[in-house]
Amino acid sequence: MSAPASIDAPATAGKGAPPDGIVGALGRFAATARAEGLARTLRVEAAGRVLDLIGNSLIAHAEPVAQSVLQVARRWAGTGRASVIGAPDRLPATSAALVNGTLAHAMDFDDSHMLSVLHPSASVIPAALAAAQASGASGTALLDAITVGTEICIRLGVAAYNERIGNSVFFDRGQHATSICGTVGAAAAAAMLFGLDDARIAAALGIAASMGAGLLEANRTGGSVKRIHCGWAAHAGVSAAELASAGVTAPPTALEGRFGFFHAWCGELADADAVLRNLGENWETSRIIFKPYPCNHFTHPGIDAALQLKAQGVTADDVESAELRVASSTLRTIGEPAALKANPPNGYAAAFSGPYTVAAALLGGGGLGLWFDDFDDALVHEPARRALAAKIRCVADPWCDERFPRLLPAILRVRLRDGQVREARIESSKGTNARPLTEQELVVKFVMGASSIIGMPNAQALRGAIDALVDNAPLDALAALTSGAHPNSKGGYSS
Repeated sequence: MSAPASIDAPATAGKGAPPDGIVGALGRFAATARAEGLARTLRVEAAGRVLDLIGNSLIAHAEPVAQSVLQVARRWAGTGRASVIGAPDRLPATSAALVNGTLAHAMDFDDSHMLSVLHPSASVIPAALAAAQASGASGTALLDAITVGTEICIRLGVAAYNERIGNSVFFDRGQHATSICGTVGAAAAAAMLFGLDDARIAAALGIAASMGAGLLEANRTGGSVKRIHCGWAAHAGVSAAELASAGVTAPPTALEGRFGFFHAWCGELADADAVLRNLGENWETSRIIFKPYPCNHFTHPGIDAALQLKAQGVTADDVESAELRVASSTLRTIGEPAALKANPPNGYAAAFSGPYTVAAALLGGGGLGLWFDDFDDALVHEPARRALAAKIRCVADPWCDERFPRLLPAILRVRLRDGQVREARIESSKGTNARPLTEQELVVKFVMGASSIIGMPNAQALRGAIDALVDNAPLDALAALTSGAHPNSKGGYSS
């Protein structure tokens, strides 16, 4: 099977959109992908993203925010065919998508795409899983829907990248592209799995364009709301597909119109033509990257730099002061406000702190370099970590600005007590397209996380069930292994 033919949309009104709008072209693209099927290589990539997401979600299940969302979903009542990762519940697709999307993003360990500056899978895959279970779809149908949904999500984000400001317009304005674009991508995946035709897939995308939202202020000053952004996006995406199925319609220019998606979010700075450019030929999904460390991606090059100096013999006791130099756009997330970043109030806030993550890399370490233990609430308040973080100042750097966001750079300069100055320069962090994680590292990441929750035998079985999706295995085994709650002492489940 091969990818559907690319779409060369005829230009209209200077927008590069077809007569029935960008959503119309995307609806045809999605319907063709479902009818013809995608290449096996794309399905293998999608299965890898499912593996990563489910491992992250299992770890997140005990988080208070995840439990809060699950409680709300249970209060909404209603039963369905969609499972909840890490719990025995069977819920309507919209409710399951809400919970699982929250789980997927709650630990900030989800995959990323560099140029769009967003996490593509955390909204799309939960929506696709819920819709696939609700509709009884096959494994390959699930993977194809995930691929198309993430492709649309990413392309919306890429269209909002602006060379002049050197950043995503969404991000520069404090808007969470992950949830804004993820809602539309989630709608595409769900609509494909519900069997909608191209016109109704287009309607689902247009409806979803009115539903996506998300603010990034929580990255700076706290609050748990950001952790549910992908859950709400998945919920809204499935809802949009259901509404389109029931006959709700949307404007054909929902994305590119004068009062459409791009103008509302980005003003005149977005390149709407980028959404359809080489669609079906150039797969942005193949550029999705995986995180080695369970914290905000912008902290990763600083962690790499600290680990490099640590390997060279630098210890926390040696440090008199340090300067972490990063791209201006990332400084707002990991370095400001400076006092709060040097003294994060809890583990989740610490995951968005440049000073703390550098300190943790020098003092702690686990997994592929840092692990969840390093973001334990109690450990964040450990005096040695606080003292070291207080010595680290974050500043913007022109060398880093030149490389971001295609690369994820940082420079760490450390003044030692003996007067020496040591420097580690990271052009792009581990896990980016320039330095991708190996297949072995991805398996280690999944097995470490999943086995800590469901036991090693079940983790290995789950990996096999996800791999089997590529060969059109049914979803039953996957659902059984991810629901059912907690492991007993023998590594099995107990309800």
